[in-house]
Amino acid sequence: MRRAATALAWLATLFYPSAIWLGLVRFEPRWLASVLLVVAALRAIGSREPVWRFAAIGALALVVATFALNDGLPLKLYPVLVNATLLAVFAFGLWKPPTVIERIARVRHPDLPADGVPWVTGVTKVWCAFFVLNGGIALWTALRASDAVWALYNGAIAYVLIGALLAGEWLLRPRHDH
Repeated sequence: MRRAATALAWLATLFYPSAIWLGLVRFEPRWLASVLLVVAALRAIGSREPVWRFAAIGALALVVATFALNDGLPLKLYPVLVNATLLAVFAFGLWKPPTVIERIARVRHPDLPADGVPWVTGVTKVWCAFFVLNGGIALWTALRASDAVWALYNGAIAYVLIGALLAGEWLLRPRHDH
């Protein structure tokens, strides 16, 4: 049940910007809040990690604000919340190692040598910088851009940037694998 909820939460998050953009032209924002409510519920059910439960509470706060104000802005802030949550997860590993990237690397290379740790730490710092930048752009698009630009950035461009970062790390990684 947990795995299915987690998978559905990520899938819902992936398609969330498109659903909100299409919905805002047809429905009042308060009725679209149910989309975010489903995402928040899936997050809460699907994760054992406290940080994702806090994110679900944050999403619930956005739902309440949307319903109370009948405004689309809180709905458009969800990508900012996701970036802030991911930043917290990755930054926590810098403060209390191992980092997320090191844990992922150790799945493939359980005997990751000590000189590989600085590489994965550096990659984690790059991801943290990405989440700050991406979250900042998500915030800007929510506050200042049209709904179409918000949906384009948060529902397409951000994913292309994530893919480019993953591909860049993958291309550079063999130089540092042992």
